[in-house]
Amino acid sequence: MCFLCQEAAGAAQGKGRVNFPFPYTPYSIQEDFMAKLYDVLEAGKVGIFESPTGTGKSLSLICGALSWLRDFEEKKKQEEARLLADEHNGQDKQQQPTSCCAEASNCQGSVGELDWITEFMQKKEERAMVDRLKEEQIRRKKREARLEKIRHNVQLKYASKRKRLEDDETQRLLQLSTEILSTELGSDVLEQLDQEEEELILAEYESDEEKKVGSWLDEDDDDLEEEHVTKIYYCSRTHSQLAQFVHEVQKSPFGEEIRLVSLGSRQNLCVNEEVRHLGAVQLINDRCMEMQKNKHGKKSEGEESEGKKRRVSRAVCPFYSYEQMQFLRDEVLVKVKDIEQLVALGKEIKACPYYGSRYAIPAAQLVVLPYQMLLHESTRCASGIKLKDQVVIIDEAHNLIDTITCIYSAEVRGSQLCCAHSQLLQYMERYRKRLKAKNLMYIKQILYLLERFVSILGGNVNQNPNAQSISQAGTELKSINDFLFQSQIDNINLFKLFGFVERYGATSVVKTNKEKQKMAGLQNFLLALHQGPDKEAAIQCPPVEAEDGQPKMASPLMQIEGFLSALTNANQDGRVILNRQGTVGQSSLKFLLLNPAVHFAKVLKECRAAIIAGGTMQPVSDFREQLLSCAIGADRVVEFSCGHVIPPDNILPIILCSGPSNQQLEFTYQKRDLPQMMDEMGRILGNLCNVVPGGVVCFFPSYEYEKQVYTHWERTGLLTRLATKKKIFQEPKRANQVEQVLSEYAKCIKRCSQVGGHVTGALLFSVVGGKMSEGINFSDDLGRCVVMVGMPYPNIKSPELQEKMAYLDKTMPRSAGQPPSKMLIENLCMKAVNQSIGRAIRHQKDFASILLVDHRYARPSVFNKLPQWIKERTEIKPAFGPAFAALRKSYHRSIQPRPDMQLAKEEKALRAALAVVLDQIFHELPSSYSRIYRVSMSSSI
Repeated sequence: MCFLCQEAAGAAQGKGRVNFPFPYTPYSIQEDFMAKLYDVLEAGKVGIFESPTGTGKSLSLICGALSWLRDFEEKKKQEEARLLADEHNGQDKQQQPTSCCAEASNCQGSVGELDWITEFMQKKEERAMVDRLKEEQIRRKKREARLEKIRHNVQLKYASKRKRLEDDETQRLLQLSTEILSTELGSDVLEQLDQEEEELILAEYESDEEKKVGSWLDEDDDDLEEEHVTKIYYCSRTHSQLAQFVHEVQKSPFGEEIRLVSLGSRQNLCVNEEVRHLGAVQLINDRCMEMQKNKHGKKSEGEESEGKKRRVSRAVCPFYSYEQMQFLRDEVLVKVKDIEQLVALGKEIKACPYYGSRYAIPAAQLVVLPYQMLLHESTRCASGIKLKDQVVIIDEAHNLIDTITCIYSAEVRGSQLCCAHSQLLQYMERYRKRLKAKNLMYIKQILYLLERFVSILGGNVNQNPNAQSISQAGTELKSINDFLFQSQIDNINLFKLFGFVERYGATSVVKTNKEKQKMAGLQNFLLALHQGPDKEAAIQCPPVEAEDGQPKMASPLMQIEGFLSALTNANQDGRVILNRQGTVGQSSLKFLLLNPAVHFAKVLKECRAAIIAGGTMQPVSDFREQLLSCAIGADRVVEFSCGHVIPPDNILPIILCSGPSNQQLEFTYQKRDLPQMMDEMGRILGNLCNVVPGGVVCFFPSYEYEKQVYTHWERTGLLTRLATKKKIFQEPKRANQVEQVLSEYAKCIKRCSQVGGHVTGALLFSVVGGKMSEGINFSDDLGRCVVMVGMPYPNIKSPELQEKMAYLDKTMPRSAGQPPSKMLIENLCMKAVNQSIGRAIRHQKDFASILLVDHRYARPSVFNKLPQWIKERTEIKPAFGPAFAALRKSYHRSIQPRPDMQLAKEEKALRAALAVVLDQIFHELPSSYSRIYRVSMSSSI
C-alpha cells in the first residue's frame, strides 16, 4: 500500500461512529453489519460475513462499503492537498537539512555520509510522490469535468444520435444501390467494377460538426485509460443476482453519484444479432474474435494475390466502433446501469457493451462482475481488472471453494483430443513452409502431446475415436508427475509450451485507438484451423457427435489449452483422473484441483481488503482452513454473523428423533431403503399436511432416493392420502422445466387459500443440491414448512472426493480430535442442509417451521454447524408427540391474530366509521361551527 493510502487509512481511527446514509431507518443488525464492514475495510483485513436472507444484506454491503470509499477518497484528497501545500511552502526547509547532513558527514565520517544518502533518497521519493499527486489531480479534474459535461450537455447527445442515424441511412442507401446494380448488371460485373475502381472511391468524409462530436472523446484519452482509481469489485454467482444488486445500488443514497460499471460475458452483452443467434458461448467468442481480426488484421498474401480473381468477404462487426464505445463508456459512468440497460444502450448508440464496459473500469468506483471473471487469473488480466490496493467483495460465497475448484479444473474427452490433432496436423502440413522454425517446433510438441494423451486412454489418434473400443474400462487417479512420466512427456517444458499457447490466445484485452491492433492470437489461430484462408481449404474434424445433449465446442483446442494450463500446477495441488469408458471418444482426462487456496491467495495478495459474504456461511471452518490459512495469518481474518429480524415466534426449527410409531429416524445409506423407514416418513408428512397451511417443501438427499420413496408411497396408497390435503409436485431434473413446475405450485397454493376446501395447499418434493435448493424464494405461503429427510452426505466412494479427503488428511491438522477428511464430509453435508432450509423465511413478517428428520442432527458436532439464528431457536424432540403439538400450536398462533392485535384492529375500524359519521354531520353545519367542532372532535378521537 502506498504512503498516501496509509495516511488516509489511518486518519479515521479514533473519530467515533461513522454516519451511514441509508434509504430508511436500518435495523440494529444492519448498523452492526455496516460498522464491522467499515472497520474491516479500514484495517485492510479479510472478513467473513453472514447475514440471513431477509435482513437487507445487499443494502448493508452497499451503504457500508461505499461509505468507507467516500471517506477514503475524501481523506486522500485532504492528504494530497496537505502534501502539495507542504511542497509548495517548504522548499527552503528541504535544503537546510541537506547542508546540515553534509557538515555532519565531514565530522562523523562514514556514518554521517550514510545518513545523508538516506535522507537524500527520502527527499527524492517525496518529490516523486508529489509529482505523481499533481498528475493524478489533473487527471481527476479532467475526468470530472468531462463527465459533468456529458451529464448536462444534451446537445452533444443529440449530435451523436443524429450522426448515428445518418450513418445508418448511408449504409441502407449503399446496400440498396448495390442490390439494384447487382440486379441490372449481374454480380460478376459488379465485383469486377468494384475491383477495377476501388482506388477511385473517395475516403469517408466527416463534417466539422461530426469531428467536434468525436474530438472530445479522444481528448486526453490515454490519461483516462491509464488511471485506476480506488474501487470496489463486487462479484456474485449469477447475472440475475448482479442485476438485483445494481437495482439496490440505484435505490440507495449513493445511486446518483457513484460511478458503476457492470461486466459480463459476450453471451450476455453482445448486441450483434448475427453473433447472438449462435447460442453457444464458445461459438459467440470465436465469431467475435474473427470479426475483430477482419477489422484490424491485414490481408493475407493469398488474399492479395487473388484480389483480382475474386472478392474476399471479410465480415466486420458494426458495433465495434472505438468512438461509439467511448461514448458508451461515458454514459455508463454518468448514470448507474444494469446489464439489461447496458445492452439497450449499446443497441441504441450502436456500440459494443462487452468492450465498451471494459473501457469504463479504470474510472469506475464500483465494478459489478460474475465470480469467474474475478477469480480466474487469465480472465481477470484479459478484462483489464487490476486488484492492486482495491477492495474485493464476494457475495453468495457459500460455494466459493467449489467455484474456484471448478474454475481451475479441466476435462478433455478422447473425441476432442482426436479432433484437435486432426485440425492441427492439417494446419501444419498446409503452412509448414511458411511457419518459423520455433513455431513449427511448438506445434509438433502439441501434436505429440495429443498423440500421447489418446494413447494413455488406450486409443490411436489416427483412427475414429468413436469406433475404438476400450478393453479395460475404469477410473484411475495419478499425480501430475506420474501422469507426465506415464505419458512420456516429462521431457517437454509445459510452461514454455503453454506460454506459446497463451501468447496466441490473448483475448479480450482492452486496447486504445492509439495502439496498433494486433492479431487475436490463438483465437484466430483456431479459426484458421476451421476455415483456412479460403473455403476450399477448410480443415475438417473427424465426425464427432455432441454428447449428453450439450453443444459441441467451436474448437476442441480451447479445451486442450485449459488442460495444458492445469498441468502446470504444483504436483501436490492436483490430480489427473483417467476415465476410460466404452470407446476412446467417450473416455476422458480430467484435472482435479485439490488446493484452491493457491489461486485465491493471488487475489488476497493483491487486494487491499476482501469481504466474503453470504446468507448461510456455516460451517466457517472450511473457509479458514481450505482458503485462507496458507495465504494470510489468522489475526487478519474477521468473522461476523448477525441474527434475523423476524420475531422469535415466527420460526420453529425442530430436530425430530423418532416418528409417530416410535421408530428411530436414521436415514443412513444402509437403513433408508427399509420399508418401515419410508412408511414412518410418510406418516410424518401425513400429520404435517393436516396442520400446515399453504406450501410444504420436502427435501430428499438425491433424485434416486426421492424416486424410490415416491414409488413406494404410490404402491402403498400413502400418496393418495397425502393428495387429499396437498396437491403433490416433483422437482424436474431438466432445468428448463423448473420454472413451469414452480409456477403451477404457486398458482395451486394461491387458489387453495382463496377458495378453501379440503385441499389446503401443495407439497413439493425437492432434492438437496438440485435446481430448487439454491436461489429459489419460498416466501410466505410458498414455504410454511421445510422438511429435510435425512442427512445428505456426499458419495464417499467418488474417486474425486476420496482424493480430496486423502489430501486434507496429509496437509491439515486434526480438529477436535477428528481427521480433516471427516470434517470435510460433515461440512459438505451441512452446507447443503443450510442452503436448503434457508429457502424459507425471506422477510421480517414471514413465518415457517423447519423439520430436520434424523436423530443425528442432535449430535453436537452437527448441531453446531447450523446457522446461529436457527441454532439458537432449535428444539430437539426425542418423540413425535411433543413435536407435533409444538407445530400445531405455532401455526395456530401465527395464523390467528393475537387478542391485543384483534382489539387494536377493531378499535381502528370503529374510529374510521365514527369519523365518517361526524364528517357528514359537520358538513350540514355552518362553516364556523363546523370548523370548531372538527378541531375539538379530532382531538378527542
